[in-house]
Amino acid sequence: MRDMRTKGRVAALGSAGVLVTATLISGAVAAPSASAGTDARHGKDREAYGVAVAAARAAKAGIDWQDCPADWGFAKPIQCGWVSVPLDYAKPYGKQIKIAVDRIGNTGTKAERQGALVYNPGGPGGSGMRFPTRVTTKNPIWANTAKAYDFVGFDPRGVGHSAPISCIDPQEFVKAPKADPVPDSEADKLAQRKLAREYADGCAERTGKAMLEQMTTPNTARDLDVIRAALGEKKLNFLGVSYGTYLGAVYGTLFPGHVRRMVVDSVVNPSREKIWYEANLDQDVAFEMRWNDWQDWVAANDATFHLGTTRDAVQAKWLELRAAAKKSPIGGVVGPAELLGLFQGAPYYDSSWVPVATVFSKYFAGDTQALVDAAAPDLSDTAGNIASENGNAVYTAVECTDAKWPTSWKKWDRDNSALHEKYPFLTWSNAWLNLPCATWPVKQQTPVDVKTGKGLPGVLIVQATRDAATPYEGAVELHKRFKGSRLITEKDAGSHGVTGLVNPCINERVDSYLLTGKLDGADVTCAPHATPKP
Repeated sequence: MRDMRTKGRVAALGSAGVLVTATLISGAVAAPSASAGTDARHGKDREAYGVAVAAARAAKAGIDWQDCPADWGFAKPIQCGWVSVPLDYAKPYGKQIKIAVDRIGNTGTKAERQGALVYNPGGPGGSGMRFPTRVTTKNPIWANTAKAYDFVGFDPRGVGHSAPISCIDPQEFVKAPKADPVPDSEADKLAQRKLAREYADGCAERTGKAMLEQMTTPNTARDLDVIRAALGEKKLNFLGVSYGTYLGAVYGTLFPGHVRRMVVDSVVNPSREKIWYEANLDQDVAFEMRWNDWQDWVAANDATFHLGTTRDAVQAKWLELRAAAKKSPIGGVVGPAELLGLFQGAPYYDSSWVPVATVFSKYFAGDTQALVDAAAPDLSDTAGNIASENGNAVYTAVECTDAKWPTSWKKWDRDNSALHEKYPFLTWSNAWLNLPCATWPVKQQTPVDVKTGKGLPGVLIVQATRDAATPYEGAVELHKRFKGSRLITEKDAGSHGVTGLVNPCINERVDSYLLTGKLDGADVTCAPHATPKP
């Protein structure tokens, strides 16, 4: 499950599938003593020792901020730099990799500055490097926070400019058309199983097992602590969305005393039992719910879209379009998989409601080119295709390595066949996206037991009740586990990523928390943000 989908390969988004965070004073981190290191290296927690070593090194080195490379696409006053981290925290003096970071300084006075706010947008596989552009584009939602904080983004390990990984040739990854995700026969399932196994093997061949073994959420959380030290921050201010909430939850568990303020938005269920197989099954159910919400909206706006005045009528049009694409790919390039890659945007984000409905409407009015333009992969977009393939590789590597997955095809087949009967929109697509985890070529880990640790301050949790990618129960679960946290619920809304939308009930509370550290005395329920208008 993931929240960054690309055209061409269909999968789940979610916890974030492809288809579609300091004090005023910077302080040096003391290097661990020899005796502490000896104890840790003899088995207590070699990774904890490794993080301490790497953080002390990073605090001393700092970050050599420069103008960003021209081909990164970030103009002044945004600056870029690097932070070195161990590939394997159990071997802090071994191989190092470089994490790309960028920043823009706070817009307020020196007296107003409260440090750095570090951001992760989700994935796994999402780049946070665009975060400083919220300042350069003068995004009004973030104007108050920007007065107090430097906005800092980074490419997590394996992503973008940070030792990027790969599982398949990028051009092969985006070539169209793909097979229909919904199998008609056992032969179809066998073909998808073969593709999944080949993809898993490709990850080992193109990335190397030594790197794959270290592609985990706990390691990314450790990288985040080294970035904190390199920034000269004693404590971390963090904003995480979608999978970024799980990264925040793991960071808060491993480094509770290093958190200053943390906002998590659209929350992955952090239960060990949910990471990651069960979380993806939950996502299939939630996507169907939000797909129905969108169809109801399309039907209510039939005067604009002319696709039917009831949900059933709109669904019939969807099935008609899907059947046509299956019989003969539209424009030669848009089959059922490509269709899903486009249409899944609607249950994901309210911002996609109008664009997707418009393309849908145009198709039935005789304009097929709009659909081709929106859904077909662009084979000429070399840089974009490299980024899409890389994002999918990281998504797969992190989810497959983070946790143990079922290896029995019978279980996958039984669970997904049963779900598909009631929740057909995304189920099989999501299954195929994640199936490489069944034959994953490196050791799978045991997820962190997310819980409150000594020194963890109150965390602000924000969640819409009808979110498809990260179902509402995830926010409730994290709220239980992080004592002293507060939950802001956006009722009867379902856009994924709530803090970026205009809803004063939420925006003002996020600002207040980041600027003052104060939380409401009790959990808060907010009315939904405005429904899109055609």
